[in-house]
Amino acid sequence: MAFGSFMKIFLPKDRVFYGLFEEVSSNLTHMTDLFSSAVKEQDITKRNTLLKGLEEWEHKNDEVTHKIFIELGRNFITPFDREDIHYLATSLDDVADFIWGAGKRMMNYYIDDIDETTHEFASIINRSIKALNKAVYGLRDMKDLRSLTEACVLINSLENEGDDALDKGMMQLFTSNTNAVEIIKKKDLYQMLEIVTDKCEDAANVIESIIIKYV
Repeated sequence: MAFGSFMKIFLPKDRVFYGLFEEVSSNLTHMTDLFSSAVKEQDITKRNTLLKGLEEWEHKNDEVTHKIFIELGRNFITPFDREDIHYLATSLDDVADFIWGAGKRMMNYYIDDIDETTHEFASIINRSIKALNKAVYGLRDMKDLRSLTEACVLINSLENEGDDALDKGMMQLFTSNTNAVEIIKKKDLYQMLEIVTDKCEDAANVIESIIIKYV
């Protein structure tokens, strides 16, 4: 068998990773839209129903992430470094985990008052994940490197906004007349939401690393 024909046996299989990463990214987009809708919802029962819906998407993401790891062990040829595939899959999965974690805290802690800081975080996370979705889909052919890079830069900038939102939210909490229990609840929620922006940045950093190595 000629070498070219031999390679054709393997090459199509590496494309499966693009589809799986795009599926994960689409799931995250659904999650951030759901979370944003929940934060805006005034009716507490309806809000909790929306937040509960995050669990299904988080489970879907776990399943797709598991498929990525299975394919990583099965395929000899991969579209980029195996280490980068593992890091990217883990980072994206973490984004889903922490969004669902934030949703659970809002329900379990009975946080009925959706304050300005939570609204701000919802907006930052929504923009971060939309930019991340654009970057993940851009990996398939890497034709528009400028757009890909801009998406990663935006995610890094939004992570800084998340840091600022956390600082501002904490200052408001500890200078208010809010009781100690509510402070603990909100503090935990804010920190969970800020971690979501960190995980988006982690994924963007992996994508930037891939661009540097393969372009």
